[in-house]
Amino acid sequence: MLNSIGKSIFSYLKRADIILWILLISMCTYSLLLLHSVSQSISVNYFRAQLFPIVLGAVGAVIVSAMDYADIANFWYLIAGFSVFLMIYTYLFGERIMGSGGVDARAWIRIGSRTFQSSELVKIAFMVTFAKHLDIVKKRGEIGSFPQIVMLCLHAAIPMGLCELQGDTGATIGFFAMFLFMTLAAGVPLRYFAMLVGVVLVALPIVWQYVLKDYQKNRFVAVFNLDTDPDIRAGDGFQQWQGRISIGSGGLKGQGLGQGPRVRSNIVPFQQSDYIFSVAGEELGFIGSVAIIALLFLFMMKVLHVANSARDDLGKYICFGFFGIIALQSVWNIGMCLVILPAMGITLPFFSAGGSSSMCLYLGFGLVQSVHMRRKEIDGLHLKHSPPIRPAYRRTHEVKKL
Repeated sequence: MLNSIGKSIFSYLKRADIILWILLISMCTYSLLLLHSVSQSISVNYFRAQLFPIVLGAVGAVIVSAMDYADIANFWYLIAGFSVFLMIYTYLFGERIMGSGGVDARAWIRIGSRTFQSSELVKIAFMVTFAKHLDIVKKRGEIGSFPQIVMLCLHAAIPMGLCELQGDTGATIGFFAMFLFMTLAAGVPLRYFAMLVGVVLVALPIVWQYVLKDYQKNRFVAVFNLDTDPDIRAGDGFQQWQGRISIGSGGLKGQGLGQGPRVRSNIVPFQQSDYIFSVAGEELGFIGSVAIIALLFLFMMKVLHVANSARDDLGKYICFGFFGIIALQSVWNIGMCLVILPAMGITLPFFSAGGSSSMCLYLGFGLVQSVHMRRKEIDGLHLKHSPPIRPAYRRTHEVKKL
């Protein structure tokens, strides 16, 4: 039995993208070290709390990668229906979180003693359903058809609209990033993106006036006035101000892991999740911060490499969807910590504490691995390398003339 298990593991490792796994394990190990440091100053053990979803997510990734992503995508209608049901259920019966400045979100459901953010799972579902939608349109040769583009936009608008109803603008932006990268990968004509830019520019004043809440507007304003307005530093910009100070205090090498005085005093709100980058900046300095950026960059480049080697367009679109999630969250979270972008509930992929985000990102990772492991297959049949066929030749004979 042990021999059989060993052969199965060896067979899996032989087909899997080991570099992707190494990068993922490196990021998660780094995350646990930072969370262990944060846990020393407060009563919550984030190291132990995060270890469980990491292990559970890794198991889920292996299971998903063992399945053919095309077979999963064939059940797109069930996945889409479940996603809409889950989002509506969360909006009606989910956990409501209210905070200062008008924060009012209902984006979590309670499962036992834990809460689960439904939009994180729906992001992975969207990777599958939207990739299938694009694949069907592309095979029909209608990727440049205006009616089909409208249908694709409506497909993306459903989860985005439901996220806004829940008060989760961060997830809305995440879905938009996935939509953007996946449609670019599908070869949607650039004129439609030009139209999209025009629509966004026209809609911005309307969104600012009638859609954004006061606390969201204040966070945008804080980015441009944080250095000059002490009232903003003490109010809506407090988190970003303190986070940037922590990053700057680390210098080149940092205060030392577990030795950061600001980390120990827990002065930066949500430093275990949204502002985990500030922990790395203070305790491991510029070198530790660059290490995070480098790991995420290499990981994203490897995902694009898998997309480029996919056996079909469906696999490529799935990979680009996953790339969109990681790219958007990485850029926005780090930009938020450096006061380049406004504060929003967007975590740093594979680094921030958060069971929902971690487990669901692992499922997305499993889909990417599934694409890689089947890159040499066509309709589930493995392509074997055959020896090259040599052209037949006939020996020539000299004919002596009599």
